[in-house]
Amino acid sequence: MDQFVVTPLFGDGPVRWFTPTNVTLWLALVVLATVALLVLGTRGRGIVPNRSQSVAELAYGLVHKMIEDIAGKDGLKYFPHIMTLFMFIVFGNLLGLLPKSFTVTSHIAVTGVLAFAVFFTVTAIGFIKNGVHFLDLFWVRSAPLAIRPVLAVIEVISYFVRPVSHSIRLAGNMIAGHAVIKVFAGFAAIAAVAPISIIAVVGMFAFELLVAFIQAYVFTILTCVYLKDALHPSH
Repeated sequence: MDQFVVTPLFGDGPVRWFTPTNVTLWLALVVLATVALLVLGTRGRGIVPNRSQSVAELAYGLVHKMIEDIAGKDGLKYFPHIMTLFMFIVFGNLLGLLPKSFTVTSHIAVTGVLAFAVFFTVTAIGFIKNGVHFLDLFWVRSAPLAIRPVLAVIEVISYFVRPVSHSIRLAGNMIAGHAVIKVFAGFAAIAAVAPISIIAVVGMFAFELLVAFIQAYVFTILTCVYLKDALHPSH
C-alpha cells in the first residue's frame, strides 16, 4: 500500500499542513491538465475541431445534458462548478494510472473536501432558493400521516450521510483498483505464473481506465441529484 503514502517532496521530515507533498504535486498537475484541455485546447474554437477541442466539447455536452436532464434548466447556472468538478475527478483518476504517479482521488482527504463542498453548497442553495420550505425535502407528504415523522428522521439521517457515502465511494473504488493491479503485478516475478499475471495486469489496467470515467460520472450525477433536491425540495 506504499503507493498511497503521503510523502514530502523535499527532505524526509514529518508531513505538516504546510509541507509540500506528492499530493500537492499531483493536485497541481490535475489542475494544469484541466486548464490545458478546457482553456488552451479550445482557444482556437475551429468550426472543424481538433482532437483536444473535440474531447472538451464531448465533456461539455455530457455534463450540460446531465444537469439539464436531472436538475432542469434552473440547474444550468451551476454548470461551471459541476463541469470543473467532473474534469478534476476525471484527470485525478486518469493521472493516477501513470507509472510512479499518485492517485489524489484515493485519499479521503481529497474526496471528502469535494463531497462536503457539494453538500454545503447545495444545502445553502436549498435554503436561499426556498427558505424554510427546503425542509419539505424531509417531509414525505405522499406517505400516510402516521409514518411521516419516522420517514422524516430517516430522510434527515440519509441527507447528512450523503457527503460520507459520496466521498468514500470514489476513494474506495480508486484504492481497490490500484491495490488489485499491485497484487497482480507482484506475481509477475514468479516465472510459472508471470504470463497470467501480466495479462491480468493489462486487463485490470483497461478496466481501471473505464472505472476512472465511471466514478467521475457517478460523482457528478449524484451532485446533480443533490442539486435537484435543493432546487425542487417538495416530494
